[in-house]
Amino acid sequence: MFGGFTKDLGIDLGTANTLVYVKGKGIVVREPSVVAIRTDTKTIEAVGNDAKKMIGRTPGNIRAIRPMKDGVIADFETTSTMIKYFLRQAQKQRVLFQRHPSVMVCVPSGITAVEKRAVEDATRQAGARDAYTIEEPFAAAIGADLPVWEPTGSMVVDIGGGTTEVAVISLGGIVTSRSIRVAGDEMDEAIIQYIKRTYNLMIGERTAEQIKMEIGSALPLEPATRLEIRGRDLVSGLPKTMAVTSDEITEALGDTVNSIVEAVKVTLEKCPPELAADIMDRGIVLTGGGGLLRNLDKLLSRETGMPVLVAENPLDCVAIGTGRALENIHLFKTRTGPTSRSRR
Repeated sequence: MFGGFTKDLGIDLGTANTLVYVKGKGIVVREPSVVAIRTDTKTIEAVGNDAKKMIGRTPGNIRAIRPMKDGVIADFETTSTMIKYFLRQAQKQRVLFQRHPSVMVCVPSGITAVEKRAVEDATRQAGARDAYTIEEPFAAAIGADLPVWEPTGSMVVDIGGGTTEVAVISLGGIVTSRSIRVAGDEMDEAIIQYIKRTYNLMIGERTAEQIKMEIGSALPLEPATRLEIRGRDLVSGLPKTMAVTSDEITEALGDTVNSIVEAVKVTLEKCPPELAADIMDRGIVLTGGGGLLRNLDKLLSRETGMPVLVAENPLDCVAIGTGRALENIHLFKTRTGPTSRSRR
């Protein structure tokens, strides 16, 4: 009966947000991947939602940072501390003699062996008994209810904060994939640079994200909409309010969106003909927060000539897929056991 005290966990360790799935319960933690550090004492001031509120608003001795960059660990110790915090949040109802959980973590498909080892080591250091990894597009496909174990082609485009993962999946494996470090964060940065270049107005990350979510689109909106934004005038140095249009934001996002479209095209070019026929029937599935960008599905469909649909719950697909993979962990132990765990 002691085994029942351990709830295995799945973690979608994203550049922008971290989600934790508890076996048998579903998603129990959903927080930004942000840590606030006090620079003078090197102590952690806040993690998650509390830390995100501090971005751009901290005094000199506190820094709000994202320890994950482009889907991989940029700061090992801080990432480990962040994972430990999220594991604690997920296991609040502690039981006496509770064992350490087995944890499955999502990683980008283009990750190197060293980067994968860093994720596993950080997870173990945070208190996991065993650390497994699963490639993000595969987890996203499971979470989007695609028939990944069948001999039929499924294509998923997972657009997160730091990376866009494009993969064709069949028979429980990735047939061909492409991982590019262009995604939601790049969209925000493109908006910041466009506003700065066009209007000499400096805006922060949070404002850029708000603009993207409210009026961002891959194709011009009909009719065009306007949004009032606030920032700092680079000429006078004073706060300033102005309006931007959806057409301007579509122009600002152009290069980033084109990079994603190009990654999808390259993956399709490498796809075996039989699987390409399956994808033509079933369509390309968009997951991740970036998949919610207005008209991205229409643009991709126009550029590839294939049906494109947004998954039912795009923000949660990767975490749900990781959780379902946990429930079938015996398949992963046999299918990817030797490669999913770090070799000693």
